[in-house]
Amino acid sequence: MSFAPLQYDEPLYRPPSEGRNLIIQATIGCSFNRCTFCAMYKTKHFHARPLADVFDDIAAAARWWPDADRIFLADGDALVLPTETLVGILDRLAATFPRLQRVSSYATPINLTQKTPDELRLLREKGLSLVYVGVESGAPAILSRIRKGATPERIAEAMNRARDAGLAVSATVILGVGGKHLWREHVEGTAAVINAAPPAYLSTLQLRLGADEIEEFVTRFQRDGTPFEWQDDAGVLEEQEALLAALDPPHPVTFRSNHASNCLPLAGTLPDDRDQLLQIVAAARKGAPMLRPEFLRGL
Repeated sequence: MSFAPLQYDEPLYRPPSEGRNLIIQATIGCSFNRCTFCAMYKTKHFHARPLADVFDDIAAAARWWPDADRIFLADGDALVLPTETLVGILDRLAATFPRLQRVSSYATPINLTQKTPDELRLLREKGLSLVYVGVESGAPAILSRIRKGATPERIAEAMNRARDAGLAVSATVILGVGGKHLWREHVEGTAAVINAAPPAYLSTLQLRLGADEIEEFVTRFQRDGTPFEWQDDAGVLEEQEALLAALDPPHPVTFRSNHASNCLPLAGTLPDDRDQLLQIVAAARKGAPMLRPEFLRGL
């Protein structure tokens, strides 16, 4: 592939699985942008890009990469766009890239619940096939503490709406986000959401904060007097074990904890591989040398 990069509005973020795919920026930044655990778009003022500029990028990309078959719509909130705008973009992508197989995007629970089922089905018909949803936690107290902007019920409703419309959902949860004091609530609530609204893919991340994020995160977490204490690897493994034990989705879920932030890489399908995954975690907890070295971890 010979691809001349587009002039992106940096920094540019995408899920790890989109690293080798074409990225088209439909929006800049994130319309919510208040989660205390996330600093990806803090330097950006959210706005929708003019449709003409998006179309220009599509045309430019096609000149260099006419055979692109997978496209990710950035930035963090493309699905906030009006349905007719998204349809226009999807139609232009389909007309421009003859080998196009998949279009994906980040999606917030608010994005998905503010669109009607018919709108979501239309987007699927037009080529949107995968949405990445940050669940983070299923515990109401933790969602409030991290200022997620959604309740467990709304998160479950959003993922079920997407699945019912034919969209594949790739969900992420954050190990360690409840600290040492609220981790059980975190695990129990998260398992309940996933069991009620099983995504096609489920990944864990391990909480990591930049130096300029820690104060806001900890201050908000502790506002009712519950202290935040970081989970070490031993605590995260205990969380991982409890989460896996509680997950019993009614539909197969492809599970991964291979993101670079995780101390223990895992891969399997739930619920079929649950016992095998639990055995791996138990071995790690007993000291088996399988943890990712600290210098290889990151976001």
